[in-house]
Amino acid sequence: MQVSIIVPVYNEAPLIRPFLQHLRERAPEAEIIVADGKSSDGTADLAAGLCNQVVTTEPNRAAQMNLGARAATGDVLWFLHVDVEVPQECLREIERILADRSVAGGFFRIRLPPAPVYRLTDSFAHYAGILLRMRCGDHGIFCRRSAFTQIGGFPEVQLMEDVEFFRRLRRCGRVAHSGKRIVVSPRRYETIGSARLTFAYGLIATLYTLGVPLSVLARIYQRTCCVAQDGAISPPAKPVVGWCMRAQQHEDNSANIEAGHEQEKCSSPQPTENK
Repeated sequence: MQVSIIVPVYNEAPLIRPFLQHLRERAPEAEIIVADGKSSDGTADLAAGLCNQVVTTEPNRAAQMNLGARAATGDVLWFLHVDVEVPQECLREIERILADRSVAGGFFRIRLPPAPVYRLTDSFAHYAGILLRMRCGDHGIFCRRSAFTQIGGFPEVQLMEDVEFFRRLRRCGRVAHSGKRIVVSPRRYETIGSARLTFAYGLIATLYTLGVPLSVLARIYQRTCCVAQDGAISPPAKPVVGWCMRAQQHEDNSANIEAGHEQEKCSSPQPTENK
């Protein structure tokens, strides 16, 4: 089983090299594809020597991930953000989950740094995800290439492309979650405010399940989840690699696959309007 890791990036010069070095240590057998959104800070050049391939397209996360998937050669695709820390034995864990042929894909639970407010956010995200039957890209979603092709990849929309992808994936078989944790950087929470961002994410997810148009959700996102700099987030560039190592080691020692395999009847995805 060959795993290809696809990393969408845009202006991540301070993070890209530490992250790719981390991936090479934790997942040495994996193919790594960096999908750059025409960064202006040299991200692509910095990545070139530490990954198998850099591909470039317009800055749209879904389009970048789709391009990276097309360039990848593995039969398993794993989509990761640049500001995370993957667990030990991550590839073995993915192989173990996908050894069950009824499983179309899976994801990891996330862990934010150990401050109490992040513990609350962490738990809220997990149980809200179960209730609303959705997961976002922070969870390190992975899937069989055959399932990715069947559902048409990520819908190239302006928001919630990862959530929609996850929902479509569930139509192709079971989606398993691992007890191992991906450590996620709190940089957005530190910039926006943990309470505000947690509430905003919950609100947007709930409205999405109620069928509110993506154009409306995008406006809410811009107002609540972004700083006032050209409509984009500008968080402090702190590499997450090395954070929470004791917590991560504890998770690695005690983690098992949790109950929670989900399944829906396989069906063709509904067409989604591109914005």
